Amino acid sequence: MTLEIRLFPCLNDNYGFLVRDTATGTVATVDTPDAAAILAELERSGWGRLDLILNTHWHPDHTQGNAVLQAETGCEIVGPEEVRKAAPLDRVVRGGDTVMLGETVLEVSDAPGHTLGHIVYRAPSDGQAFVGDVLFTLGCGRLFEGTPDQMWDSLRTLAAWPDETTVWCAHEYTAANARFALSLDDRPEMRARAAEIMAMRERGQPTVPTTIGSEKAFNPFLRAADAADFAARRAAKDGFNG
Repeated sequence: MTLEIRLFPCLNDNYGFLVRDTATGTVATVDTPDAAAILAELERSGWGRLDLILNTHWHPDHTQGNAVLQAETGCEIVGPEEVRKAAPLDRVVRGGDTVMLGETVLEVSDAPGHTLGHIVYRAPSDGQAFVGDVLFTLGCGRLFEGTPDQMWDSLRTLAAWPDETTVWCAHEYTAANARFALSLDDRPEMRARAAEIMAMRERGQPTVPTTIGSEKAFNPFLRAADAADFAARRAAKDGFNG
């Protein structure tokens, strides 16, 4: 089983993802930041169908295209219960559930912290994961609803995945994240990673996807010693102006 993934910019700093199971041609979008951009990318892809919306959490920049996309394509909307606060939802999933994208099994894990009901999707057979606003390249989501302990536990869940897991994050925040990481970590390899990130952004290249191994090596939040250290780092990032 193989997934094809198309990444494209949406809104100011979101990414959209179209995901296709090559065995069956089944297509999903992970979150719906901009229905028009998703439909345009679907047209460019030539894939000819949209079967599923896979929401990670309820925030409007992840759900505001649900209704339009369902009206245009007849797709099913899957996600956590909290999505109903903002948008249509057909099927509720939670940690421990699975979603079939054609022949590809997507495992659902609870990942609260950014919101209380945030979930993530991982295809172990393909080594791909879609993490919404839990983990970013060199960063993590703000704690809008959850506690530091909840977010720390969520990050540890992701860190337990194989290092080679490819991680598709929902925003392009990496340049700012790199500046914060450098304020805590002056290792030569960290400086080299930050320089690589800055060069990519200067060329207009996305810094997504990343890998679990890379984030364990460089992400200041995954490198925290414990939940208290994580909480201190998250608070410092919230006030960081570098």
